[in-house]
Amino acid sequence: MLTHTLRKLSRAQRASLLSVRSKKKTRSYATGLQKVSIIPGDGIGKEISVAVQEIFEKAKVPIEWELAEVSAEKGITDQALKSLQTNKVGLKGPLGTPIGVGHKSLNLGLRKALKLYANVRPCLSVPGVKTKYDNVDIVIIRENTEGYYSGIEHMVVPGVAQCLKLITAEASWRVAKYAFEFAVRQGRKKVSAVHKATVLALTDGLFLDCAKEVSLSYPNIQYEAVNLDNMCMQTVMNPNRFDVLLLTNLYGDIASDLGAGLIGGLGLTPSGNIGDAGALFEAVHGTAPDIAGKNKANPTALLLSAVMMLRHMGLHDYAKRIESATLKTLAQGTTITGDLGGKASCTEYTQAIISNL
Repeated sequence: MLTHTLRKLSRAQRASLLSVRSKKKTRSYATGLQKVSIIPGDGIGKEISVAVQEIFEKAKVPIEWELAEVSAEKGITDQALKSLQTNKVGLKGPLGTPIGVGHKSLNLGLRKALKLYANVRPCLSVPGVKTKYDNVDIVIIRENTEGYYSGIEHMVVPGVAQCLKLITAEASWRVAKYAFEFAVRQGRKKVSAVHKATVLALTDGLFLDCAKEVSLSYPNIQYEAVNLDNMCMQTVMNPNRFDVLLLTNLYGDIASDLGAGLIGGLGLTPSGNIGDAGALFEAVHGTAPDIAGKNKANPTALLLSAVMMLRHMGLHDYAKRIESATLKTLAQGTTITGDLGGKASCTEYTQAIISNL
C-alpha cells in the first residue's frame, strides 16, 4: 500500500493531520434561545419544513429559525451562506439540481462552501416499519469534500470524457479521526474502512493507510478494512455484521442509500454534515414534485435529521422527546403517510406526532 507515503511526512505534519479539529472553542447551544438557519428547499421541502417547525414549536424547543434562501431557481445565495456561517448550524430540505452540462449540485456546493467534511448517516430500524431486516443499527460516515465528487472532469476529445479522483492525506486523516471519535462518543465498538485498493492502489490505498494510522490511537475500537463489493454483499446478507462504516465520497453515497433501503427507505433516514466551523442537517430524499403541494409528503427524514441537530447542539432532552413521539407514532401505525402504507396527510401525521409529545 502507501504506508511509505505517510512515513515521508514529518512528525509535525502527522501531528497536524491528527489535530484536525478546529482550535476554536466549541460553541455551546445548551442555554438560551439559539438561532438556526433553515433551507426549506424545493418540491415538498416547504411542506415538510413547516411540519418540523410546528412540532418544534409545540415541544417548546429554544430555537429561533432564520430563513436561508437556497433553491434550484435561485441557487446558493449570499444571504444563505452568511446565515449559515453566522449561526453555525442549519436544517435543509431537499434541493433539486437539473441534470446536464453546466448544472452543479447545490448540496455539494453547500458542503464545500461551509467545509463540511463528514457526512453522518445513521441507519436504524424503525418500530412499526416492517422490512426484511430487524434491529439494523449501522452508522455510515462519508468523506464529503473530495474523491470523484471533487468535480474535476473534462472532455479529452469529442466522445471521450475523463474524471479525476482526488484523495489527500489531510482529508482522509480528518474524516478517519472523526469516525473514531464518533465511535468513542457513541459507545460503538468497530470501524470498518471501505475501499477498492485492490484496483485503485494509489487513491484508495492512501485513504486506507490514513485510516489504519488513525486507528492506532484508538486501541479500544476494533478496526478492519473491507473491500467495497464485499461490504455490499455482507450488508445484504447480515447488516448486523457492521457497526460504523468509513468511506470515501462516492462509495459513501452509494452505501448510504443501501443502508436506507435496509430500514424502509430515504423517507425515514436522517443525515448530518459536520465541519469544524458548523453543521448542516438534511433530508436526503428527493423533492418529489409529483406530490408537492398536495399535503401527502412524509416529514420523518427531515424531522429525525432535526433531532440529530438538537443532539449536536446539546439539546438532548428536546431531541429525546421529539424522537420518542415520532417513533411512537410510527409504531402505532394508525396515522402514517402513504409512502409507509397509510392514508394520513402530512398535516394529520404531524398532528399525531404532536399529540404523542
